[in-house]
Amino acid sequence: MQDISPVELGEQLPDSDSGPLVLDVRHEAEFEDWHIPGSRNVDVYDELVEDPERATEALSELPRDERIVTVCAAGVVADTATAVLQELGYDAVTLADGMNGWSRVHRHATVPTDLDGTLVQVARPGKGCLSHVLVSDGEAAVFDPSQYLDEYEAVLDEHDAELVGVLDTHAHADHVSGGAELADRHGVPYFLHPKDALDIDATPLEDGQRVAVGGLDVEVVHTPGHSEGSVSFAIDGAALLTGDTLFHESVGRVELGVEAGIEDSNVEGNAATLYESLQRLLDRPDDALVLPAHDPGSPEPPVTATLGEVRERNADLGRDREAFVAALASDVPDHPPNFERVKRTNVGRESVPADELAELELGPNNCAAE
Repeated sequence: MQDISPVELGEQLPDSDSGPLVLDVRHEAEFEDWHIPGSRNVDVYDELVEDPERATEALSELPRDERIVTVCAAGVVADTATAVLQELGYDAVTLADGMNGWSRVHRHATVPTDLDGTLVQVARPGKGCLSHVLVSDGEAAVFDPSQYLDEYEAVLDEHDAELVGVLDTHAHADHVSGGAELADRHGVPYFLHPKDALDIDATPLEDGQRVAVGGLDVEVVHTPGHSEGSVSFAIDGAALLTGDTLFHESVGRVELGVEAGIEDSNVEGNAATLYESLQRLLDRPDDALVLPAHDPGSPEPPVTATLGEVRERNADLGRDREAFVAALASDVPDHPPNFERVKRTNVGRESVPADELAELELGPNNCAAE
């Protein structure tokens, strides 16, 4: 059966004029929970599994002037949908590996900044994850890498840069960090705040510390609340890598570490701590670019906003302390899938076999408070 790779589909989707119609055949609830932006759901999963002929009527209603890419969780049932569509005369192909494959897609672009160096943003649209590579004078540092390291190796090669350090803003709850592995591969330090590096070998970060990358110094700003060890990285007054502390239109959740059993704090206390951390970031220059570790959509890099723009767009920043704590402690969204195991893996408290890591983090990103 003819298929299309997730990378190829990712390259075609931004072109709204000639891009394909992405047809998701999973159950409606699964589609609502997590899907490729712009895709269309026709819930014929059971019909395709039990008797593909029964799916013919629903699939016949699709437009005939567009190429169709069928999607399911792993591509198996979507293959059946493609066969039915082709028999009906449609131009149809299957997304190889389905949503599993889509979750692994990465792409990168340079962030426009005034830095004496280059800042590259790596986006993972299927997870809403954003990571960054800072390059200066032939040296590089990688921030918040995913477990799929080829994209970061490609950026290093593209800029002919030597990796000198890998840094995580915190122990993530939605995806498995590739930070320790990437650092080990290059024989460089892996940096993580001690409050999050519970049982993992990491070079400690502390508030006010500076990490040299070529001709630039990266300032560590301890901004706990989302996690006890959350930090932000300030780069030469021009960029703020805020992790999951500050998003463009929301802030980080405050209950994940508590519910994963790795924090002794409580949700209200974390919310109050996060409020104070945000005040530290809001003291920074208004023209500094805010670069979080996640974007709730399907990010097309570079995703940027100045701190001044974030002040205007982010309703959480307009709340006083009491209202802020009450809102974050009471309004709890759906949790990221398997967040307890992902979190425990990233702090070194659980070892997950390599062949299970990809499946562990499948699903939507839900690290924002709202």
